[in-house]
Amino acid sequence: MGFPMFIAIARPAVEPQGPDAVAVPGSPAVPPLKPRALHARLLANAAQRRQRGRLRRQENRREDADYWLHAACVAVARAAQLRRDQAVRLP
Repeated sequence: MGFPMFIAIARPAVEPQGPDAVAVPGSPAVPPLKPRALHARLLANAAQRRQRGRLRRQENRREDADYWLHAACVAVARAAQLRRDQAVRLP
């Protein structure tokens, strides 16, 4: 014979505020990146993905290699789209 279990759903002691829901309380806010910085970050990300794909291919891990090489193409396309959007906004 067991005892009934009660579950209390409580709110967290610290609730995030602002746009960054995973920020550590008390940490400084991270400003949004400027379009040029975001473009550079996306291209750096694409280069890392390409490198990962090349390494996976050398290790004969074809499925992983295909995934990372495709992810690199997606990052480059996203960066290119960002630049096109910037060009449209400029007067």
